[in-house]
Amino acid sequence: MNLFQAVLLGIVEGLTEFLPVSSTGHLTIAERLLGLRVGGVGVTAFTAIIQVGAIVAAIVYFRHDIGRLIAAWVRGLLHRDARHGQDWRMAWWVIIGSAPIGVVGLLGRHLVTGALRSLWVVAAALIGWSIVMALAERLGRRTRSEQDLTATDAIVIGVVQCIALIPGVSRSGATISAGLLRGLDRVAATRFAFLLSIPALVAAGAFEAVTAAGDVGAGVGWIPTIIATGVSLVVGYASIAWLLRIVARHSIVVFIWYRLALAAVLIVLLATGVVAAT
Repeated sequence: MNLFQAVLLGIVEGLTEFLPVSSTGHLTIAERLLGLRVGGVGVTAFTAIIQVGAIVAAIVYFRHDIGRLIAAWVRGLLHRDARHGQDWRMAWWVIIGSAPIGVVGLLGRHLVTGALRSLWVVAAALIGWSIVMALAERLGRRTRSEQDLTATDAIVIGVVQCIALIPGVSRSGATISAGLLRGLDRVAATRFAFLLSIPALVAAGAFEAVTAAGDVGAGVGWIPTIIATGVSLVVGYASIAWLLRIVARHSIVVFIWYRLALAAVLIVLLATGVVAAT
C-alpha cells in the first residue's frame, strides 16, 4: 500500500465510521477499487486497526462525558450512596451494551473477516438495513431522552450492534435504528450509539494490532497503517460534530437514499464485471 492509498482510506474511514452508511462496507469497496486484496489478512487487519483513529476522535470529542461516567462508576463501586445518579447508570448501560458484540465478534471473527467481505454481501446489507432504518424513522416515537435509558435499552441496542459486524449494515445505523425503535429521540440514540462504539472498536483494533502485527508489517506496512489511522482521527472528529448537528434537526432519511444509491451502483459494477466481489 502506498501513502496516497493510505490517506484516501483514512479519509473514507473517518467520514463513514459514525455516519449510518457502513464504514466497513465503504472501506471494502474502496480497497477493492484500489486493487487491494480485501480478503488478505494484512488488509483485513489494516481495516480494523485504522478504525481506532476514528474511535480516538470519539474519545476526544466525548472526553468530558467519558471522564464523568468513569468517575461516577468508580465512586459507585466505592460508595453505596453514589449508585443512584444518572451517570452511574449510564456507565453500566455502556458496559452492558458492549458485552454482546465482544462475545459475538470474538466467536464469529473468522466469518466476519472471510466470507462476509464479499461486495455482494455489502450491497445486500446496504439495501436490507436501509429498510430497517426507514422503519425506525417511521415507527420510532422519539419521546424519550438520554436520561430515560434503561438496562433493557442497553441490552437491545447492544445485541443489534452485533448485526453491524456484517459489512454494509453500519454500526451507527444499527444502534441508532435500535434506539429509535425503543422510543429514544435522535440525539439520545446517536449519542448512546457513539458511546457504545468506543469499547467495541478499541477492543477490535487492539486485538488486530496484537494478533496480526506480523501480517500488517509484511503486507500493508505499518507506516501506511499509522498514517491512515491519523487521518481517520482528524476526519472522524469533524464527522461526529457534523452528524450530531444534523440529527438534532433532521431525520436520517438522507442517509437511506445514499445507501440505496450506493448499493445500486455497486450491483451494476458487480453484475457487469467491472469489479470483482472479493
